[in-house]
Amino acid sequence: MRITQESDYGLRVVLYLSKLGYGKKIEAKSIARDENVPLRFLLKLLRKLTQAGIIKSYRGVNGGYALNLMPEKITLRSIIEAIDGPIYLNRCLYDPERCTANRNGHCDIHNSLLKIQNHLIEELESVNFKDILENNIK
Repeated sequence: MRITQESDYGLRVVLYLSKLGYGKKIEAKSIARDENVPLRFLLKLLRKLTQAGIIKSYRGVNGGYALNLMPEKITLRSIIEAIDGPIYLNRCLYDPERCTANRNGHCDIHNSLLKIQNHLIEELESVNFKDILENNIK
């Protein structure tokens, strides 16, 4: 698994909004400038985070973006999945019919990777943005 550039930006943006505080609005231009993210790319990213319910979008003169959830309710997993979709180490773990060995999920490699993938997902789920803000990572 590789964290994409878009997910990396997503993690940074949510941390930025977490530092501002729950419900505090800020314009996309300011986020782009402060986090060194291209504005067009950021807008696409913010749309995905809004659709996932992680942030909220406000229109109009006093518009902007703010956290829609408290930082302790937002995990690393939720951001990565909101941006890139389901987390999987090998495509056969997501869709057993795509197994190149034609074993449809019934092989030792599949089972080993599945165990590792489940552990990775648990770890990503266990870290929330309140923990990151408080430097309280286990």
